[in-house]
Amino acid sequence: MKLAITILSDPTHGGDEALGRLFNALSLAAEAKELGDEVQIVFSGAGTRWPGELTKLGHPARALFQSVRELVKGASCGCAEVFGATKAVEACGVPLLKDHELAGTSGVASLRAAIADGWIPLSF
Repeated sequence: MKLAITILSDPTHGGDEALGRLFNALSLAAEAKELGDEVQIVFSGAGTRWPGELTKLGHPARALFQSVRELVKGASCGCAEVFGATKAVEACGVPLLKDHELAGTSGVASLRAAIADGWIPLSF
């Protein structure tokens, strides 16, 4: 399988539900990785705030994130700008994606491109 996991939940306003969505996304990525599937993780929308949170010592999902870190394709550049996460994303070493030119932005991650390449889209 080829799984394109997009994390959209907002760590600053989503509370337990946002953490639950993130945890389930990363757990799926870890399971798929163990089974030899192709996996890519993209942070988009308010989810671009997650990389900065997940690198904090003591974060409950930090170890899980580190276990699948190599599967992170990046974070949507335009979304990171809108949600004030650009500096935190860059500081974590997560690439900013500009696959799709979109008016009024510096470019965003393209989920359509992944689908066109045969990836199964999953959003959390």
